[in-house]
Amino acid sequence: MKMTVLTLFPEMFAGVFDTSILGQAQKKGVVSFDVVNFRDFTTDRHNRVDDYPYGGGGGMVLTPQPLFDAVELHSKEGEKPRVILMCPQGARYDQKKAEELAKEEHLIFLCGHYEGYDERIRKHLVTDEISIGDFVLTGGELGAMVVADSVTRLLPGALGNKMSAVTDSHSTGLLEHPHYTRPKTFRGMDVPDVLLSGHHERIEQWRREESLRRTFTRRPDLLDKMELTKEDLAFIARLRAEEE
Repeated sequence: MKMTVLTLFPEMFAGVFDTSILGQAQKKGVVSFDVVNFRDFTTDRHNRVDDYPYGGGGGMVLTPQPLFDAVELHSKEGEKPRVILMCPQGARYDQKKAEELAKEEHLIFLCGHYEGYDERIRKHLVTDEISIGDFVLTGGELGAMVVADSVTRLLPGALGNKMSAVTDSHSTGLLEHPHYTRPKTFRGMDVPDVLLSGHHERIEQWRREESLRRTFTRRPDLLDKMELTKEDLAFIARLRAEEE
């Protein structure tokens, strides 16, 4: 997959894209990142990319020309990349959206600053508007990093263990079960016996129940969206009884 980021601050991305799993994924050829300063595309003689809003009002608005030109130059002929505008007005980002984007060949992120974007960018250039939460950041860069990270780890070959992304919280619809590692006992705190039993069926049952328990206590809203088995429903009924 290729990801192109259009930003006025390309230096923000080096530490994130070149280290850890994202850096390794680039080296393995799983993903390539192209971070572009869209100011380089402006035709304004003062090198500006923004202007005052028509009708008055505070703040500056990004002009359409630099972003349209940058997207067109970085799109192959005949290609229709997903062009993603990071903004607080966008749809709330979640794991389902990450899985959807991970199927694409090319993502282009638009990271703006200032008061906002010329509306023609939204209407005629952008395919997706995404928000990472109900708060406002100084620009779209941090949101683009969040989306790029969450999509990259879903790409085949990005993670050392191919099952990691499959069993993550939210990928299954439930929060992930607890994990333990060595030592068996630490400061009087023991690893659950079932994980040491070597009984794979019992271990899977424990993990399923702990996922249900964690989701029930922390994010019960997720259970409403799940198709649960009779065993799941019986376990949740026991959890409710324990609370009463």
